[in-house]
Amino acid sequence: MDWSAPTAWWLAAGVLVAAELVTGTFYLLMLAVGCVVAAVLAHLGLGTSLQVVCAALASGGATAVWHVKRAKSPSSAPAAFNRDVVLDIGESVRVPLWDADGTARVQYRGAGWSVRFAGTGTPLPGDHVIVSLQGNQLGVAPAPHP
Repeated sequence: MDWSAPTAWWLAAGVLVAAELVTGTFYLLMLAVGCVVAAVLAHLGLGTSLQVVCAALASGGATAVWHVKRAKSPSSAPAAFNRDVVLDIGESVRVPLWDADGTARVQYRGAGWSVRFAGTGTPLPGDHVIVSLQGNQLGVAPAPHP
């Protein structure tokens, strides 16, 4: 069986996409973009050297663009403070009484939880908002008053 140059490039692109799906390494997709560029150039009848150079340039360029895009985007909050990870963040709890060490016990979602004061100043009983989850302890801050 005789494979043409475009077929080899398309197979390489497919293998790289499959590897990315298995590993989750997004940069493999950038290499696959280079292989697609080379496959198109091979279809156009350009030489192997030009295909390889253009594949390298396309892969490197795509990687550089992706790296710059990621560097400019804001980073997400750490997992303990990120609502996308901990769905309890932003929910309200009522703290009836604070202990001297800044902790308390509250009822939340039908169970008893330990909370730690994460606000500023002196903790006072009343409504609080969950701002973090560290282990099995909720970090709470005073709820804003409307």
